[in-house]
Order: sequence, then C-alpha cells, then structure tokens
Amino acid sequence: MSGVVEELRAALGEGLVVTDPEVMEGYAHDEAEWAPYEGPVAVVRPRETADVAAVVRICADRGVPVVARGAGTGLSGAANSGRGWVVVSFERMNRVLAVDPVQQSATVQPGVVNDDLRARVSQDGLWYPPDPASSPWSTIGGNVSTNAGGLCCVKYGVTRDYVLGMEVVTGTGRVVRLGKTTAKGVTGYDLAGLMVGSEGTLGLVTEVTLRLVPLRTGIEHTVVGYFDSLTDAGRAVAAVSAAGVVPSALELIDRFCLQAVDEWKNMGLSAEGEVLLLARSDLPGESGRAEAERILECFEKERAVYAVRSTDEEEAEALFAARRLAYPALERLGPLLTEDVCVPKASVPTMLEAIERIGERFRTRIGNIAHAGDGNLHPLFIVPAGDEEAKERAQRAFEEIVDEALAMGGTVTGEHGVGLLKMRGAADELGPDVVAMHRAIKGALDPKGILNPGKVFV
Repeated sequence: MSGVVEELRAALGEGLVVTDPEVMEGYAHDEAEWAPYEGPVAVVRPRETADVAAVVRICADRGVPVVARGAGTGLSGAANSGRGWVVVSFERMNRVLAVDPVQQSATVQPGVVNDDLRARVSQDGLWYPPDPASSPWSTIGGNVSTNAGGLCCVKYGVTRDYVLGMEVVTGTGRVVRLGKTTAKGVTGYDLAGLMVGSEGTLGLVTEVTLRLVPLRTGIEHTVVGYFDSLTDAGRAVAAVSAAGVVPSALELIDRFCLQAVDEWKNMGLSAEGEVLLLARSDLPGESGRAEAERILECFEKERAVYAVRSTDEEEAEALFAARRLAYPALERLGPLLTEDVCVPKASVPTMLEAIERIGERFRTRIGNIAHAGDGNLHPLFIVPAGDEEAKERAQRAFEEIVDEALAMGGTVTGEHGVGLLKMRGAADELGPDVVAMHRAIKGALDPKGILNPGKVFV
C-alpha cells in the first residue's frame, strides 16, 4: 500500500495527502457507531475535480478501494473506510460557484454545508428546501449521496427533487457531466438521478447544480400536541393526512428524547404527555391560520391530552430545536443505534405500536423521533456502554423493526441510506432480480469495483 501513497503524493503534492494515523482516525468512519470500519492507508483532501480524478485513476490502476466523505454526519456507515482504503474528504471543495436568480438554481462544490448554502441563496430571495437535522454541519455532497430529507420534506420533498445536474468522476477516473441546468430536459436516461442516493458506489460527485425556490415569507403557524401514547400520536398523524392537509413540517418526539435534550441544554421544556407532535403551516395569511386550525382539530379528535396553536414563536422555535437536538442528546447516554424505516402514512400508528412492542420484548430502551408527516420513523436504541448482551438484543430488535416495516409495504431507509447497517433489509426489500440490476449498473460505472465496495448491497 505504500506504493499508492507515494504515487498519490507525486501526483497531488504533500499538502493534499494525509497519512498520520491519529489524523486519519477521525476520517475513518461516520456517526453510525455500530457500523464496522478499519484504518485507511491515506486521506486525500482535494481542492478541485482534477485532484479527485487523479486519485481515482491511481487507485483503479492499483485496485485500491476509494470512499468519499463529506462531513461524516451519516448514520449508516456508508462513509466508513476498510483497511488500506483511500478516503477522499471534500472539506476543501466548499465553494458556492454560482447562483442564478433567473433560473433559480445554484451550482456548488460537494463540501458546501447545507445551512451555508441556504444563507447564501437567501441573499437572492431564494431557498433550498431539503433540511436534514444535521443541516448546520452536513454537506451537499453527503446529502446527495444519501438522498437526504429533513423536517420540510413532508411538503417540499427530498434532495433528489432538487438536483438538476452534476459533475462526477467515474470508477475509471473519467470526468462526466450528468443531468441538465435548464428548467426542462429529457435527453437520455436520468443518470444524475441515479447518482443521488448511490452512497458513493457509482461515482464521486465533484459539483452539483440545484434547483431553488422562492424564499418563504411570513410567519409559520405552529401547532403543538401532546399524547399519552405513541399509538394515539400516530393516529393523529394519519388523521392529518386523511384530512388532505400537507403541513410544512409534522414531527414526533417522545418524552424520553425531550427530557434528554432538556437535561443537556437546560431549555426549560416540559412534557404534558408521553409523545409530542409538532406541526407547522407555512401558507400565507388567513390560509395558514385555517390550515393550522384543521391540524389542531385532528390532534384533538385523536385524543390529544393537550393541543394548542402556539402564539409564542420563541417557544415554537425551541421545540423544533429540541427535535433537531434529540439524536446528539441521546448519544450522550451511551452507544446509540438509529433506525430509519419509512412506512405508508396510514400505517404510522401500527408501526409505532410495533416499535413499542418490540422494545418491550427485547428489553431494549427505544427513544422515538420521526418525520411523522411522511411516515419516516427514527427509533433510537440506547444501550449501556460495555453491555454486549444488551447490544445483541438491540440489534435483534433493530432487524425485527426492519422486517415489520417491510411487511407493511414500507422501506428500510427513508433518508439515512443503506450503508453497512441495512444491507440485509435492502436485499429483502429489493429482491434478487432488482439486486442483480444494481450489480449490473455498478459493474458498468465502476468496472474495477473500487468505489465504496461492500456497501448498499451484497
């Protein structure tokens, strides 16, 4: 492996290639604590597309695997290194290259942080809707890799809905442009769409052109509802959907998660019930107030112990901030495994009931947060540090929840990706014929098999 390091240094210079073991340890894995990883032989921090292409060509010639890395906020192990791999970190490719207010688009490098892009385009009266909970830290390249969603996706969709085109380095080191920058274009296959959610297995994305929308104006109307059980909260979610309401956010957080945030950040939050639902309408004026009232009626009809349309914007923002902080708050309590199943909206109450039942059967503490409005549930498994027997029970509970979601016509991942943690479930969901199609595409775009091998499908 020393030969590949020497060749990388000769091609790129000393400044872009890192081999210090202590430094590389921080690049070897993402936030999926239970996903395996091993030490890379080198970390490369490219400044431009030509650097990335050179890395891939060298690694392809030598048969050395390559894994792309954004900010490392992923939760499936997709960015994890294997022994002797080369990690390509896009942290230095972090420029917004162009914003086009007429076309309502932005072209960015993959290392641009999600919230930084939002701040930049807001200067032109534009908005980039995908907003994963990690948006203050996660990068556009990582968001594209996993097809990230977020709190607004119930109404505004996920990353794939906003990717117009991209520049990609293929598994042979060739640089290609996919997709379009025009408002319309149907020439050929949607290869740009194929790259979104491919988790670095088909190519390394070095530039992305994104569709933007006009910046929202006015005050969002927030509805807060507390429920005595996950099932009751799930019924309220289904009722909102059945009423034909499409809120700009509909989030679930249980008391356990809320208290963990409060103990960490001292936010002074209180829980009136076991489960909190947070809903928002961003329709303007009276339409927004009317939509909020319809959501409130749904909450009350489904036995909310307390429900109100909030008139305190500061309190509403604090509750949504608590929802975003739930995962890191629970991380402080011990090793944490997170699920990412998505089920049909009508099945949300049944799925939440199943999660509760599975947790009890396997004697595993499960906290619950969710993008409830689109059926994307994130059960969080908390295990005491060093308790291997408890960890094994949690892993069995994890797999059973995957199976329950599939039995309900759901999917094993709504936004975190398959990575290393969901390969068994993904194979069951896709079936052998579709997995074979995946392998054929992988073979065509990565003939040497060096791009993030052993991820997504087996």
